[in-house]
Amino acid sequence: MSISTNQYLKIFWVTLGAVFFNFYSAQSQPTALEPQKLVANWEINENNYQNKAQFLSTLTLTNKSAGALPAAGWKIYFNFNRSIIPGSVRGTVNIRHLNGDLFEISPRPDFRIMVTGNTTRISFITGGAALNITDAPTGFYFVWDNNPRQGLAMAPVTVTVPTQAEQSLPGAGNGPTITLATPESIFQQNKNTEDIVANKLPQVFPTPATYRETGAEFVLTPEVPIITPNDYFPEAEMLANDLAAVFGKKLTYRNSGEGKAIRLIKKEDFGPEAYELRVTPQEIVINASAPAGMFYGLQSLKTMLPPTALDGKQKSVTLRGVEITDSPRFGHRAVMLDVARNFQPKSQILKILDLMALYKLNVLHFHLNDDEGWRLEIKPLPELTEVGSKRAHTLDSRDNLPPSYGSGPVSNGPPGSGFYTRADFVQILKYARDRNIKVIPEIETPGHARAAIKAMDARYTRLLGAGQKEAAEKYLLRDVSDKSEYRSVQNWNDNVINVALPSVYNFMETVVDEVRDMYQEAGATLQTIHFGGDEVPNGVWVKSPVVQKLMQEDDRFTSVDDMWYFYFEKVNDILKTRNLYLSGWEEVAMRKTEIDGQKHYIPNPGLVNENIHVDVWNNVLGGGAEDLAYRLANAGYKVVLSNVTNLYMDMAYNPTFEETGFYWGSYVDVDKPFRFIPFNYYKNTKTDKFGKPLPKNLFTGKERLTEFGKNNIVGIQGLLWAETIISPERMEYMLLPKLLGLAERAWAPEPEWAIEKDSVKSETQYQQAWSQFANVLGKRELPRLDRYSSGYRYRLPLPGAVVQNGKVTANVQLPGLTIRYTADGTEPTIKSKVYTGPITETGAIKLRTFDSTGRGGKTVRVVNL
Repeated sequence: MSISTNQYLKIFWVTLGAVFFNFYSAQSQPTALEPQKLVANWEINENNYQNKAQFLSTLTLTNKSAGALPAAGWKIYFNFNRSIIPGSVRGTVNIRHLNGDLFEISPRPDFRIMVTGNTTRISFITGGAALNITDAPTGFYFVWDNNPRQGLAMAPVTVTVPTQAEQSLPGAGNGPTITLATPESIFQQNKNTEDIVANKLPQVFPTPATYRETGAEFVLTPEVPIITPNDYFPEAEMLANDLAAVFGKKLTYRNSGEGKAIRLIKKEDFGPEAYELRVTPQEIVINASAPAGMFYGLQSLKTMLPPTALDGKQKSVTLRGVEITDSPRFGHRAVMLDVARNFQPKSQILKILDLMALYKLNVLHFHLNDDEGWRLEIKPLPELTEVGSKRAHTLDSRDNLPPSYGSGPVSNGPPGSGFYTRADFVQILKYARDRNIKVIPEIETPGHARAAIKAMDARYTRLLGAGQKEAAEKYLLRDVSDKSEYRSVQNWNDNVINVALPSVYNFMETVVDEVRDMYQEAGATLQTIHFGGDEVPNGVWVKSPVVQKLMQEDDRFTSVDDMWYFYFEKVNDILKTRNLYLSGWEEVAMRKTEIDGQKHYIPNPGLVNENIHVDVWNNVLGGGAEDLAYRLANAGYKVVLSNVTNLYMDMAYNPTFEETGFYWGSYVDVDKPFRFIPFNYYKNTKTDKFGKPLPKNLFTGKERLTEFGKNNIVGIQGLLWAETIISPERMEYMLLPKLLGLAERAWAPEPEWAIEKDSVKSETQYQQAWSQFANVLGKRELPRLDRYSSGYRYRLPLPGAVVQNGKVTANVQLPGLTIRYTADGTEPTIKSKVYTGPITETGAIKLRTFDSTGRGGKTVRVVNL
């Protein structure tokens, strides 16, 4: 068939028109929004807003995507560790609290489309004050309404740092003024620390019970053998491996030999952790009656090595002659690591065990589960890790837990997700065992148990769907008909196990038996399991049919509060039948009672003779429980001092805005554990967390520790809660150098300044002791940690600086660290000038502390006009 010219032209123009229509249509189609280019910025507008204990802050969303954010059809989620006051949100969005620290932003009808470059501001009021960067919301992610199960990560939140002029924050009403740390205030804190010549410092850390230098020296070379009885072959092997890092080759060890040597000698009549160390020109001798004592003698020998010896390939190392007799002050020298809130890989736990061993800390309290994660494989209950170890976007927690602490919308490993396989945990136990460290596993119950509850819900749903009702209910941890309403301290409304259910005890027995099996496989001693017990909120169980039925059947119960004692009596029985004792937080040893119509907590007389060990943390100044640890010890409970004011290592170092960490209980720098007086912590507790003087009558009427009570103080513990611990580097930053203050106080004899009654003399003695400790850290132990076990990224303190007489004078908390500075506005680097004396340059002077490897800390700025 032929086509006429007119038909041809008609087809041509129609086709051309279609092409242009499609082209322009394509150009006019909106580009898809890229959520990762939605940027959230948070700034604090005003603390003590409206003269109340609250603050106003603003969240600004900026669209940096080529696509538009539409006026509807989406939600944004974020984590925020505070409660937003209802009705206080200002802007064109709603903010709704969901559960825990998870919030949801949704557009209001008046929200307008945000094209590229547009911003929207959202203001809201929050209780309390915001004093550092940890207060910021985090973990923002985006969800389309038409794809509600997929979360899309947004850009990391940015935070506007308050200017210097805004750093003095007035108190609410008649409250105290809160002053954030400045270079000038840090200088004043450091100014009384004496700079001690390195060769005048003791060679062993922590401080031994007795220590004397003889003036002689021993030259250690790789040809020097280790002579040891068979009993100490494992310790000799570890020493040989440690010294291989110094010399590039292992020392040999054998049963006998003459001449120059390191001699490990089994000698009776020593305590299990005691040792003697003697260094002469001819030999190094370590006497001990047990492997633990020998191990600690070897750790002391290792701290005698100059830090630079760990640079390797040394031909020889000279050690000073010493005579040391040593044993620990406390038998329980613990570090609590929380891996539930944020997870740490096995390699990092092994590295922390190396650190603990070097400084003679002998208990790892392993917090393995909480609301936000279950971290240990229990093979009969696979849902614990299949569901309970993963955090990702969800609104029902059926397949995984929701994001917490900024962990984001996807389950892609640490810090939000992860767990230790059975093999991992066995390896950790063996590694700890070989370093004389006991591992106390914590199974947090009945509160702080949401991960376990949701995991067992998943199991229940799976088996119920398969028609296996009896099997489904075997390990159920909640009453499905419970209508109780409550809110935990961390804002969860479904995180407490229902202790009236028989299935709860099936669960506990299965977990306990699996944990015991892992210890047996590792050849590690298990003496106790920690069952938590803290922060169960009011309101739990009151509308549970199962609880009501049990209370009606058993006349022992007078109120729902009695469920608490019922639970821990049952758990205690489970452990006793397995020759274990119960450990827990302080609440395990407490009982509610009424005094003048008001509920109070007193030591529970019903469990006092059950060898229950409790970690007592609550001595919040002004909170009323400042004497709780002493009350429980005096009542007969075995107490591990875990005081928040001095020993919580997740607390921020100081009140500087960019210093990460919480501060609700205190600020905790390395001086806080160092100055802690275990048997009388009232003595030098004179200021609140902001450095303001405490009322002189604060401790009036508080219970003092009796001689009987002293015998019940089994040890002290540093605690690292993990809400802000998002990486191994952050873990090391928060632990170090604080952990060295803990090690000193746990091992060393009671210092003179702690028992001196004359306050002026005591303060002088303390300042002398602090100066020596600070110099040991700055000149020996921190340089050692730069090299030991692949190096630790400890916190480098901010320099202190003042302008005086036209010059900038600087100092540092730990003498031995290097301060470098610039006067041209640039950031100090390893190539910048070293501070050796007052700076005469004018303008903006920036100063920064550096370690022995050239790693720098945060920068401070002063202006010299």
